[in-house]
Formats: sequence, C-alpha cells, structure tokens
Amino acid sequence: MSHTAIDTEGAWFEPDRIAELRRRLPIPYVDLVPVRTDVDGSIAEVGLLLRASGSGRIVRAIVSGRILVHETIREAIVRHVEKDLGPMAMPRIPVSPVPFTVAEYFPTPGISPFHDPRQHAISMAYIVPVDGETAPQEDALDLAWYEVSELLESQVLDELEGGHDVIVRRALAHAGLL
Repeated sequence: MSHTAIDTEGAWFEPDRIAELRRRLPIPYVDLVPVRTDVDGSIAEVGLLLRASGSGRIVRAIVSGRILVHETIREAIVRHVEKDLGPMAMPRIPVSPVPFTVAEYFPTPGISPFHDPRQHAISMAYIVPVDGETAPQEDALDLAWYEVSELLESQVLDELEGGHDVIVRRALAHAGLL
C-alpha cells in the first residue's frame, strides 16, 4: 500500500486514551514558523496566529501540531499549514526533514524554555515559506504578517506562550537575521 493511501485521519486515539498516553509518553510534534520571502529567498515577513490559550488568554502562536501514526513529517507539515493557514497557503516544504531546532515541551514549568501543561512533547521546528493566500482557520482568531524588523522592535514576541517566542527567535537566528 502506498503512503498516500494510509488513513491518517483515523490514525489517532480517543480523547481518554490520548490523555492517558500524554501522561506516560512524549508525543511527537512539528512547530512551524510560516514566512514570506523576498525574491532572493530572505525572510521578509513572519506569520503569527492569534488564538485562545488553554488558560483562556488571547495569545499569538506559531503553527504547531502532532504527527499522526503513519504520517511522514512532510505530510504533517502540509496538514498543519493547511489546517491553520488555509488550503490555498501553498507551503514550500523543506527538501530535507531536518529541523532548525528541536524543542522539548514539559508539563512542569522550568525544565526547559518550552512548556505544555498537557504533556511531554518533542517538537521538530521548521521555517516554512508560504506563497499562496492565507487566512486564519479553525480555532485561530486572526493571522498577522510581521516584517522582521517590526517583529523584533515590537512587543509581539512577548505575546507568544509556552516557548513559541524562543522558536521564532531561533528561526530568525537560523536564517541569519539575529
């Protein structure tokens, strides 16, 4: 059977089962920093979502989500970009699935810069250029594109929770912009 025929939509667990697994196992994730690039390939803008956090606060966020059973990293990247930015986002998926950083999220604050009260998650982070039309989807309230200089000079990165600000800073540093 080819990998395109595998049912990734039904390849997850019931809510009670995933809650139990989250207490016992690290869960694989992807963290995605959507960007728009100049003609020379340099990052011109960074896209950040606005959504309600688990604590009920309104926060900025990057695109992030689980990797499903029988799903490749590349497929997970496409699925999460489309889920959060829309089906016409047209992401340019990295040629190699090597992340620019790995984030270890812990349910206990202070172990690492990354915190997720639900679980221990290990997330591979990617810079993903998008060329198409984008709009907030599902639980996202808004999507804003920030020029790199504007992002660094403003307080916007302070609006990200759980270490997502660290991911964005690492992405910019990886691209030579910090």
